[in-house]
Amino acid sequence: MSEQAGAPARLRDVVAVLEALYPPDTAQSWDRVGLAAGDPEQPVRRVLLAVDPTLDVIAEAVSTGADLVVTHHPLLLRGVHSVATTTAKGAAVTDLVVNDVALYCAHTNADVADPGVGQALAAASGLVVTEALELSEGQELGRVGDLPTPTTLAGLARTLHAALPPSAGGLRASGPPDAPVRRVAVLGGAGDSAFDAVRRSGADVYVTADLRHHPALEAREEARAAARAGGTGTPYLLDAGHWASEWLWLPGLRDLLVRRLPDSVTVEISTVRTDPWDFVVGAQPPTDAGGMP
Repeated sequence: MSEQAGAPARLRDVVAVLEALYPPDTAQSWDRVGLAAGDPEQPVRRVLLAVDPTLDVIAEAVSTGADLVVTHHPLLLRGVHSVATTTAKGAAVTDLVVNDVALYCAHTNADVADPGVGQALAAASGLVVTEALELSEGQELGRVGDLPTPTTLAGLARTLHAALPPSAGGLRASGPPDAPVRRVAVLGGAGDSAFDAVRRSGADVYVTADLRHHPALEAREEARAAARAGGTGTPYLLDAGHWASEWLWLPGLRDLLVRRLPDSVTVEISTVRTDPWDFVVGAQPPTDAGGMP
């Protein structure tokens, strides 16, 4: 950008860059994206990126001197009737306003962007060439493609786990560890509404998050029933966790912003893990031949 060397960008300039990358009109109709707090004329010297605008993330922004927090999930997705500090959202809004920290959210418009959340999860799964998993309100949602080299379900799980940020829940798998897989469908965040699209795509495995008991069990039961009739028993499932599957988008976003903003602006990824889970007791990995230790 043609800013004077050392001069801070204005918030409106950063918003323009973000909206060029993630046009607001590509967000789903129910979503609430864009600038949630801040004065478009305020200077921006430091930007903090996170998945969620939690109180701890905002506190990190304040302590590190960030002028703008960019998150994936909106702070005010549903209507609120009070921003008193007796509620978490009220405390978050107050902390932002009192400390002159702006907040910008790119949610489903980042999900459908290229590059965006879907491409980041696809790349972490080892996919190179992909196409849309489905269309939602005219926008491409999720990705599907073939791995350059076939692997096993356990092998894919290991590859993806190595790319994900550490989380308490790790990565859950449903299917034989040594099952061969090549075609992979991915959808960052909660994805158990897309099983019909996954089946139509012919994917061997579906990588997503927040898989609820009944939709996941029914999907595996349908696959097993199809296998009894001569089918493959797919799709298998990998649940990467909501926060972890979408965190993968942040490094790419940082690189995009660094290239598009003046050198006077520092862009950093939050060190706060906003996954709500803290620990797991009693998880048992599979020990089948070819499975993970």
